[in-house]
Amino acid sequence: MERDQFEQILQEGEGTLIEFQKSYSPSIVKEIVAFANTAGGTIFIGIDDSNNVVGSQLNNETKSRIQDIANNCKPRIPIKIESVFYDGKEVILIKVPESRDKPVQCSEGFFYQEGANSQKMQRDEIFYYAQKTGKIRFESQFRSDFKYPDDFDEKKFYDLMHKMGTTQTASIEDMLETLGMGEKNVHFLINNAGILFFGKRRQKYLRQAYVTCVLYRGIDRYKILDRKDFRDDPVTDYENAFIFLQQHLNLEYVIKGGGPRLEIPEVPYEALREALMNAVIHRDYFEEGVRVMVEIFDDRVEISNPGELLFDKKDLGRRSVARNPVIFDVFHRLGLIEKVGSGIGRILNQTHERGVEVDFDLNRFFTIIFKRPVQSKESKIEPGTLKDETQNVTALFVGDLVEDGKIKLTDSEIKILLICAEIPRSSSQLPLPAR
Repeated sequence: MERDQFEQILQEGEGTLIEFQKSYSPSIVKEIVAFANTAGGTIFIGIDDSNNVVGSQLNNETKSRIQDIANNCKPRIPIKIESVFYDGKEVILIKVPESRDKPVQCSEGFFYQEGANSQKMQRDEIFYYAQKTGKIRFESQFRSDFKYPDDFDEKKFYDLMHKMGTTQTASIEDMLETLGMGEKNVHFLINNAGILFFGKRRQKYLRQAYVTCVLYRGIDRYKILDRKDFRDDPVTDYENAFIFLQQHLNLEYVIKGGGPRLEIPEVPYEALREALMNAVIHRDYFEEGVRVMVEIFDDRVEISNPGELLFDKKDLGRRSVARNPVIFDVFHRLGLIEKVGSGIGRILNQTHERGVEVDFDLNRFFTIIFKRPVQSKESKIEPGTLKDETQNVTALFVGDLVEDGKIKLTDSEIKILLICAEIPRSSSQLPLPAR
């Protein structure tokens, strides 16, 4: 490994494909098995939790112990062991390939890599995962028909690195390989994950990889008021879909005691964000005739993605298995995922606090359904907030905007009234402008 690539890995830190260990320990078998059951990866021995190189010597005895650990797994894992010197200190590298014969087991059990952590799993869960994914993950399949670098969008690449806070110290190819999106061969190859994020003509290779957002009138799919199809990279698709939700869902404006206005969405934004990320990250990209759907009805919001759960339904909210660990890793590095496996739990907590009902449809599609309030107040001005004369003037021109004793106003009208509340006399008493 070249020095610049090693420095790039130190800067980026641990993730779905990278694990740091301060020193050798037999417990490293858990990380080896976790990588083999997920997307493969590299374990660096001689780097502490703060990404500092402390060094670890690779001698024949240590190499033999590590090799024995991999050989004793069921099935055997064909690892590669090498070392690299950095500032006079040796670091051991254990390169673990993704297993073609999942699930892999060690004496400690079954493990799976989720973000930067290895998670222990039960054998039936691993078999279920292997069965549903066909043992080969969509995102890891290399595409010989993708023309690199002609169809590779460098601007998208640098934009994503900037969002991650990553400074380029290695080549683009080395960085893609570290992220699990490319591989050096006779020619540099890009896999489906790389095309998802950086393909110039993504729809040519991955026609199913987009998000459709629809606003309906009523409670069925008969009358469409607005529709958008987003066909960018997964992060941008997620951001655009959230903007669509913000544009079409109601806000409740609450003004208390003349203080700053509070904007309260009818469905908690954080719950919607979690649902969108879940749909984009965990969708089954092998399903070519479907896409992620975001649908807004008068009485509900439905966010769905193709792909069944990879574990038992009773563990929903307590367990998480990433169908697409490379995509998951990007969202994790961007800081969009706060804690591994806690997304569903946060959705349930946030909707419960707001009194919003949420349901899950876990059949062929994974669908999260948020129930909308029957009547959403556009705004609410508490009694006594504005001066009496302002409220009287308001009543003259809003008329039918009064409902249940509360004044429903637009954002602009609220601002005008707040300005009026600060004027000590009516507008008719104000001096006329000079002619």
